[in-house]
Amino acid sequence: MKKISLLSIFGLFLFASCEQDFGITESEITYLPLIELKGPAVVEINCGDSYSADAYSATAFEGGSEIQLNETITGAYFGASTVSGPDYYEIAYSAVNKDGIPGSSFRQIYWKPCPGDLSAGDISGAYTSTVVRNGSSSPQYTDMGPVYIVKDGDSYKISDAIGGYYDFGRGYGWHYAGTGMMVTDNGNGTYSSGQTIGVGDFGGELVLDSFSVDPATGVIKFSTSWSFGYVFDVTLTPNN
Repeated sequence: MKKISLLSIFGLFLFASCEQDFGITESEITYLPLIELKGPAVVEINCGDSYSADAYSATAFEGGSEIQLNETITGAYFGASTVSGPDYYEIAYSAVNKDGIPGSSFRQIYWKPCPGDLSAGDISGAYTSTVVRNGSSSPQYTDMGPVYIVKDGDSYKISDAIGGYYDFGRGYGWHYAGTGMMVTDNGNGTYSSGQTIGVGDFGGELVLDSFSVDPATGVIKFSTSWSFGYVFDVTLTPNN
């Protein structure tokens, strides 16, 4: 009799355990944002070619479903926010899933300027650069680049007014380039600039001291002085 009672109590305990809710909830799968690039991650656009946003687009997904994609374009040397002409561009794609987890992907675009007509004084083009700083140089500051020069009306924009010394020579990247310098064609074979610019994240004040062009070879030589006590003598050789 005692044995039967124990079995009955044990059966009731099992029944109660099966009915009891211990607060266990079903888990959900979290899908991280997936960004798919259309076209290569590194794009080179040569002289005469054009850029198509449709050919180099991106799409974001979460678990197979398309989600909102954000795109930020940075023109490194000339400051454009769209891919609209010769420059080096960085495109950042980003998306966030329903749980607030971000994802990102990147693309680089190198758009090479066309060489100008030197006989008409047009110095546009891509160049390699050799830089002497305060009278001193080394192999790491030789044949650097590319340095771009782009025509803008009667003036020319230079991608780096210190010839890529920190950008390429030191490997710091374009955030340490002397961007924003423009030189004006004076119409008599001379060029000038009245600007004062900084050197990327370093800052300071950089001015143009001299600028000359050899019409026979296309080689450009210019000098800039930086308020931090440095003078950069730059030689640009056409690399078109």
